[in-house]
Amino acid sequence: MFVYLKNATITSPFLRGFRGQKKNILIEDQFIKEVSDRDISLQEGTEIIDCEGLFVLPGIIDAHVHFRQPGAEYKADMLSESKAALVGGVTTVFDMPNNNPPIVSKNLLDEKLTLCKDNMLCNYALYLGLTNDNIEEAIKTDQDKVIGLKLFLGSSTGNMLVNKKESIVKLFKESPFIVTAHCEDEQRIKDNTLKYKELEDLPYNIHSLIRDEKVCYDSSAYAIELAKQYGTQFHLAHISTGKEVALLSNKKLEEKNISAEVSPNHLFFSQEDYLHFGNLMKCNPAIKTAEDKHILRQALKEGFIDIVATDHAPHLLEEKKQNYFQTPSGIPSIQFSLLMMLQIAKQENWDISLITEKMAENPAKRFNVKKRGSIKEGYFADLVFVRLGQKHRVEKKDLLSKCKWSLLEGYTFDNSVVMTMLNGKIVAKEGKVFADNCSSMQV
Repeated sequence: MFVYLKNATITSPFLRGFRGQKKNILIEDQFIKEVSDRDISLQEGTEIIDCEGLFVLPGIIDAHVHFRQPGAEYKADMLSESKAALVGGVTTVFDMPNNNPPIVSKNLLDEKLTLCKDNMLCNYALYLGLTNDNIEEAIKTDQDKVIGLKLFLGSSTGNMLVNKKESIVKLFKESPFIVTAHCEDEQRIKDNTLKYKELEDLPYNIHSLIRDEKVCYDSSAYAIELAKQYGTQFHLAHISTGKEVALLSNKKLEEKNISAEVSPNHLFFSQEDYLHFGNLMKCNPAIKTAEDKHILRQALKEGFIDIVATDHAPHLLEEKKQNYFQTPSGIPSIQFSLLMMLQIAKQENWDISLITEKMAENPAKRFNVKKRGSIKEGYFADLVFVRLGQKHRVEKKDLLSKCKWSLLEGYTFDNSVVMTMLNGKIVAKEGKVFADNCSSMQV
């Protein structure tokens, strides 16, 4: 089967510095066969899609999601969340292991892989979770089955805290995988919680006070020092403070052992937004100050931060409306992550190639995802079609995540995601998913 994308405007890391360049793209079955400035000779029966006025970007690779299955299907599942992903231009996700039960053994990993095969509409990879007692088993896992190992140095949804020094050292010393860490200092979180629980009236920004800058910095500094000591391939998840940027390097990604990601939420919102959203905005690590947001944006542009990943984490609205200390942490965001980053790019006057680098090319490079993340001949045809200047207002009726709420309800983006292609087939268009066209793969 051939598909011909005519008059596509593309921006990609190999065209760095360009606002966009007209190309014609020929797709054969799952792969990009040819990318050309000129007309391409076509076989009879080729489907032609006129992309005049559209930017065609590589499909987004979201390296950090929580699709909640198994164990919490009442709030989200692989089917619902992969639909939200595809509508938003996300073609590949890396799902985290803090399920119920946590994915911390070979048997549980195999069971979840079977669930993915039966339920995921987008491409996927899985993390194996770590505990104080499973390090030996984890580092011997079949490398074809996991994208990396997930370490919780601070407690979060799923209660998978690893706090035995000997276990942590063994992991950093011996892991053949990338170790991705949630870095927060658990003891300081406990101390801060006890202090603020004594107050009758909680500050509006209570979450950013309990999980403060020092909570994040001390834990990140500890993990990065271990990674340097043992030469570990280490990835710092969802950086949230400007101070942590000083721990990172802006060398080329290929030259790094230590990389970092930031979520669109930490780049889009700041702690003043707690006044409006309250506990709906509660996530771990907490969204911090406007100054932190500014520094994180600059660090992303300058190469200190390598990847944008959502930490998509749905909870039901009634769960999020409990009092602060009972409210679970997590924000659903995968349906609008690309639009959020395009909005930030407009605010900061960034070239769109920076967005494709951080959301597609770099996740593929860092996690060794073959033939995805760029628009190149021989690569899988995972593509997202964007119309710049076509406004998109977020309405509740259009939300596809099972939890059915978003911080962005009522917000109007300046651009729209029009269509998504997965492995050579159009799988989403104008907010609708064509499940019969979806042939997801483990990457």
